[in-house]
Amino acid sequence: MMDTDNDTAPSGDLEDKLTLTTTGLESHVLSEDLPIQPYPRSPKLLRKITEISGRLAQEQLSKNLHELKAERQKTEAHLESLKKRRANLTSNMEAMKQELKARFDDIHDALQRDEQTVLDSLEVDRRETSSKLTRVIKDWTQHLNQVQKNITNIQTALEKKEPQDLPEEFSSQKKPCTAEDNIKLNEDRFQKLLKTLQRISKDLQGQLQRKSFLLDSANVVIDRETSHKHVLVTRKGQSLCVSTELRPSQQQQHPLQFDKVYCALGTVAIAKGQHYWEVNVTCCPNWAVGVAYVSLQRKGNDKNAKLGRNCNSWCVELRDGNLTAWHNDRYVALTGSVGRKPPSIVGVIVNYEKGRVAFYDGGTMTLLHEFSATLNPVFNQAHHHFTEPLYPAIRFLKPQEAHVGPIHIEIANLQI
Repeated sequence: MMDTDNDTAPSGDLEDKLTLTTTGLESHVLSEDLPIQPYPRSPKLLRKITEISGRLAQEQLSKNLHELKAERQKTEAHLESLKKRRANLTSNMEAMKQELKARFDDIHDALQRDEQTVLDSLEVDRRETSSKLTRVIKDWTQHLNQVQKNITNIQTALEKKEPQDLPEEFSSQKKPCTAEDNIKLNEDRFQKLLKTLQRISKDLQGQLQRKSFLLDSANVVIDRETSHKHVLVTRKGQSLCVSTELRPSQQQQHPLQFDKVYCALGTVAIAKGQHYWEVNVTCCPNWAVGVAYVSLQRKGNDKNAKLGRNCNSWCVELRDGNLTAWHNDRYVALTGSVGRKPPSIVGVIVNYEKGRVAFYDGGTMTLLHEFSATLNPVFNQAHHHFTEPLYPAIRFLKPQEAHVGPIHIEIANLQI
């Protein structure tokens, strides 16, 4: 029997499927070989799209124009503000100059008035002395005339050989009065005046220098937490004293507290600029005042924890009446202080960028010592280009046995 399935033609459904498949393959081939044509748009639609695009572009341009006008207005206002500031800067500076000039004029006027008063007093002294001498000269002139008259009379009598006509006695001698020696300018007063003016001039020069330092005055506050437990610091941090008593807060030792050396540091670091402060050491017989890095050793009693005995600190030191300057365990004896009263106030000025620290007698503004790379080749110059922030530093040294009274140091209040 023959297989009828092989000889029978395909049914209608099968033909439809074959047709769809063939059409799909042809479509695939066409999509691979030919580009797809866009759907044609009507001219009306294109005009509408163009209108919308133009309107959007115009709106964007209008927005940009508005923003630019606003920016222009803001820039013009800012420029006007800057110009006003420049004009105000000039006018303010002129006002400041006039005010400063008025202050200096007051000083000049006071000096000129005092100068005129002194010159007038000298002139009065000259006139009075001259008047006294004039009276004495007149008296001696009269005496000279009388002596000359007597000489003439005697000569005439001798020539006439008539001695009987002469008086029995001649008043021919006149002794200088001791009061005449006292008729002179008051030179003692003049010398006192010169010395006073010299002292005033020196003090004035010092105060003028101090004036420039005060413009850079620093508000130094001592760190109560890290100072030695027997160095008591007031609440404001500007007065220190040595005491055997402990504050309640010092029962627990701070990790950065000095445990052996009676030392204290400031709370604020100096990392740039110029700064000046003064330390009153009147009531402390032995002290060290200076600056130190935060890396200064706090524990132990060796050189690394003492001001000036290491490369991390600089100071001037008064010990048993001897004033010295210390850095890196080397010192310079301040010979200018020999035979002179030690300073009661120490001025400290630091210029961080220049690597300079200098100490002054705060009373006379006499330079005690300056550490800098240019002026102190004896010291390690590398450390005058500061590598760390600096802190004001104070150390109490062992007092003399003869010292009586409290030992304390104060930071001067330089706020103008």
